[in-house]
Amino acid sequence: MPLDNLLILPCGAIIKNRLVKSAMSDSLGNGKGNPSHEQIRLYERWAQGGIGLSIIGEVQIASNHPEKPGNLVLGNQSDNEALEALTQRASINGAHIWPQLGHAGALSHLPISQPKGPSALHIDDFHCDAMTIEEIENLPFIYAKAAKLAQNTGFTGVQIHAGHGFLLSQFLSPLFNRRQDEYGGSTKNRFRLIHAIILEVRKVVGPTFPIGIKINASDLLEGGLTQEQASQNIKMLDSTSIDLIEISGGTYFPGAKSSSDSATKGVYYANFAAKAKCLTDIPILLTGGIKHLEEAKEMLTNRSADLIGVARAMVLNPNLANDWLSGIHPDPHFPRFENPPPEGITAWYTMRINAIALDQDDDFSLPLNKAVKLYLDRDAQRSRIWNICFNS
Repeated sequence: MPLDNLLILPCGAIIKNRLVKSAMSDSLGNGKGNPSHEQIRLYERWAQGGIGLSIIGEVQIASNHPEKPGNLVLGNQSDNEALEALTQRASINGAHIWPQLGHAGALSHLPISQPKGPSALHIDDFHCDAMTIEEIENLPFIYAKAAKLAQNTGFTGVQIHAGHGFLLSQFLSPLFNRRQDEYGGSTKNRFRLIHAIILEVRKVVGPTFPIGIKINASDLLEGGLTQEQASQNIKMLDSTSIDLIEISGGTYFPGAKSSSDSATKGVYYANFAAKAKCLTDIPILLTGGIKHLEEAKEMLTNRSADLIGVARAMVLNPNLANDWLSGIHPDPHFPRFENPPPEGITAWYTMRINAIALDQDDDFSLPLNKAVKLYLDRDAQRSRIWNICFNS
């Protein structure tokens, strides 16, 4: 199947080609939950680069449990004019632009939040409180409110974030979710909250607005979500109004190794995605380890996926979609890092994202140690702004 084939989603929306800029935490919000000029330019550049769909990572449904202080927040404080500027410029050339609706839960950023997840956890230095039943039952309405705001400000769809160890992923995982009520225990009960969120979001956005979901094939942690349990989740999604299922994996649980930092070659979750295709008629977006044009073509040709998600390769070359679609300069060169510190690789790629947003990526040559310092200093600065704006 050619990369330039369009895809018609179940809701009727059309994605112009098979390439997706998958969600990353770009950390380019202004610290008050709104887009910066740099963030607007970033997504305009990916749209200029030919992408069919861009997903903005870690867009928070509320300010109380963010992943980072550079996250966007869709809520009462939102600057609708800035959001509209973002969506207008990010959707040029027929590109879709979706926010990834998230809640960090137990992995909420400590300097600006008090972590809270499905269950209380105390593992070494990691601590989080348990959510009350009232807090859980209110979540579908909070997600729906954020989705409606997204629709009203020009986003062309939304993605519900249920992967990578954040809140909804925590509910699906027996490692994080040890509840004994209707939201814990069986796979069906652990899925209950997600089902309720999908129903409420669909109710407010209507039948023709795309709703996607990102979900783990595995937590890659002992005692976490297994592929067998993940397959059951895919079957349950098949009975919902979801329009696109993104397959990924891993978690940002402290001490866990990120899939994207792995030295393993090849596409991480191709086998699971191929199995998922047999369990649902909903289109599958496969993300993780796709670095080369031939890999993307193979996943489409053997029908392991309907869409191809690329993240870091798009950071190395924001024009990658146009290049892959035309066959010109198809594969980016991935840097190698010797003994990177914790968050080091993420910091380097995040600062390169910043360079793209400033149109300075052609001259980007930041050493890893300096990237880490800039990344941490920027988080600290925005944490101070966040606390004044939301927690004072």
